[in-house]
Amino acid sequence: MVESKIETKNKSQELFEKAKKILPGGVNSPVRAFDPNPFFVDHAKGSKLYGADGNAYVDYCMAYGALLFGHANTEILNAVKEQLKKGTLYGAPTALETDFAELISKLYPSVEMLRLVNSGTEATMHAIRATRGFTGRKKIVKFEGCFHGAHDNVLVKAGSGAATFGVPTSLGIPEETTQNTIVLPYNSREALEETFKREGNEIAAVIVEPVMGNGGLILPQNGFLSYLRKLTQEYGTVLVFDEIITGFRLALGGAQDYFNLKPDMTTLGKVLGGGFPIAAYGGRKEIMQHITPAGKVYQAGTFSGNPVSATAGYTILNILSQKKNDIYPKLEKNCADLKSALVDLAANYHVDAQVYNIASMFQIFFTSQPVTDMATAKTSDLQKFQAYFQELLNQGVFIPPAQFETCFLSTAHSDEDLKFTIKAFDGALYAASKKSRSTK
Repeated sequence: MVESKIETKNKSQELFEKAKKILPGGVNSPVRAFDPNPFFVDHAKGSKLYGADGNAYVDYCMAYGALLFGHANTEILNAVKEQLKKGTLYGAPTALETDFAELISKLYPSVEMLRLVNSGTEATMHAIRATRGFTGRKKIVKFEGCFHGAHDNVLVKAGSGAATFGVPTSLGIPEETTQNTIVLPYNSREALEETFKREGNEIAAVIVEPVMGNGGLILPQNGFLSYLRKLTQEYGTVLVFDEIITGFRLALGGAQDYFNLKPDMTTLGKVLGGGFPIAAYGGRKEIMQHITPAGKVYQAGTFSGNPVSATAGYTILNILSQKKNDIYPKLEKNCADLKSALVDLAANYHVDAQVYNIASMFQIFFTSQPVTDMATAKTSDLQKFQAYFQELLNQGVFIPPAQFETCFLSTAHSDEDLKFTIKAFDGALYAASKKSRSTK
């Protein structure tokens, strides 16, 4: 077992206690909180976060996947600095917005027309509204464990049975708001077929993470996505690929490029802005022409397409377009190496584990069962995961603190970072092996 690299200080604890007095739970997003308290960040560069306590962490959270180029990338920052001299927000159109949109459409041919917004939540919310406006139907289908933002129509969990209407997962959402949201198990062709036979002509849209990044990393089984494409076409239902996570990460053209499938609509975010707040939704022209002011599906936003975020995004997509043949293969190889190390170490310590990776994303589940949906993901031993997480943190490696999130690599991760991480994995798997099975 490796000795801890991290000095224990109380600066983050002090900051957390102060934050709790003014911020609910001490954070501005619940995924940032973990016991006994999150470390607070002072600054970041490349592959590393530097905490207020003076500790450095190799970062595999990467702002939950947004930072494909790592922290404070010089080329992106220089472009943004030049834009800042010209202004931050105009409340009027710019040529940049059009150039940026054209580049997105070139990389995602399914996106014939699009609208820039500020967050993934906005993108999915407006995409769903557009599908309802276009089809004149009310019902939507989502999959248990897929996260599509924190708006009422999709903040739901599955009820009893394989194919059910969703019930709210949050206080403040009326049950009648989710009565038109059907929640199905991910990867279940049977549940899809049954649901569409029963009410396919009433379903406006199916929204799906083509690779589930909010259940811990769950991959689509062979034929699942293509069957979903076929079924939605048969019933005139709009297929929405939520590529907030997978967009520009699985490939330059995202999951639809990776799996060679063409959805009707797409949502993009995270990597699109590279650390700046921007997202997009778009798709077939005949759907998007229903958006105001061209049509009668209302959507607006003061900060939408703001020149600072658009500059960052445009810079990122140009870099990726020029260097895709170097960037994506290297990320995939590094990710495969980390997976291989986790598999070997889990076996060495006799820990039941499933390790999954795709492109630059990976995650471990502490279970003997293959993980194919949210039900099997929940068989993972959460106490073992917490022991694994805490020991990685002690060794100076930061991953998302929850089992049902995904780890991400960036181009900033060096060979030295990977070697350091694999040593930390050793200690973390040893710590997990000493934890008894959690009570369910």
